Amino acid sequence: MSTHDYGSIELAVIGGTGLYKLTMLEDEKAMTAATPYGMPSGPVRIGLLGEHRIAFLARHGEDHSLPPHKVNYRANLWLLKEIGATRVLAVNAVGGIGERYAPRAIGIPDQIIDYTWGRVGTYCEEPGTDVLHVDMTEPYTPSLRAALHAAARDAGIAVVDGGCYGATQGPRLETKAEIARLRRDGCDLVGMTGMPEAGLARELGLEYASLALVANWAAGCGDAAEITMKEVHTNLDQATARIPHLIAALLQTLEHA
Repeated sequence: MSTHDYGSIELAVIGGTGLYKLTMLEDEKAMTAATPYGMPSGPVRIGLLGEHRIAFLARHGEDHSLPPHKVNYRANLWLLKEIGATRVLAVNAVGGIGERYAPRAIGIPDQIIDYTWGRVGTYCEEPGTDVLHVDMTEPYTPSLRAALHAAARDAGIAVVDGGCYGATQGPRLETKAEIARLRRDGCDLVGMTGMPEAGLARELGLEYASLALVANWAAGCGDAAEITMKEVHTNLDQATARIPHLIAALLQTLEHA
């Protein structure tokens, strides 16, 4: 099937660590297609949530086989736009730095600092492509962030408003000194996939916002001497369980915007 055979896509969701599928999708179809930038992380699953058609893509692959620095962010976003998506909701697993961002919290960040390196972060890479100097003053689309807040309120789901996401290289976790630096720089959250995704979405003209799911206190920010993956997955399971209800409420909010 062509990438244009799926009807109107009201929302595309990119799932992060712990969110590899949306079980509530009905009439689901999976499609995989090559892009000018290579293959995406996996199939895009398109289906209905009520009367709303949405698309879902697992950023790390459905088997979590792709570390953050190996994700083909360009192919992922390009394909979502090709199938007709104009809004992208990114779900990101993060560590909490600021006191408002305790484990299991859900945040809607409004700023980002990019500490990554070596990733292809633009569609202006190939010879002959236009050079784009996109405005990133507000890296997350304010209207989509506002809709997320309204949806959370309607769904009775507590979210943290605002905050700065520090995007690090990964896949290792950060040292205590690195987190102290991020705190001095003004970061409230730390994750590994926020960039170049946000910048690429802006280059494509996509509305883009993040739901940051706090998996753990970042190094040196809590009482634990060590961050364990058991802790991370337990907290992500708790936070992720609220995401389907928030997405459903968001679709209703967008419908009446």
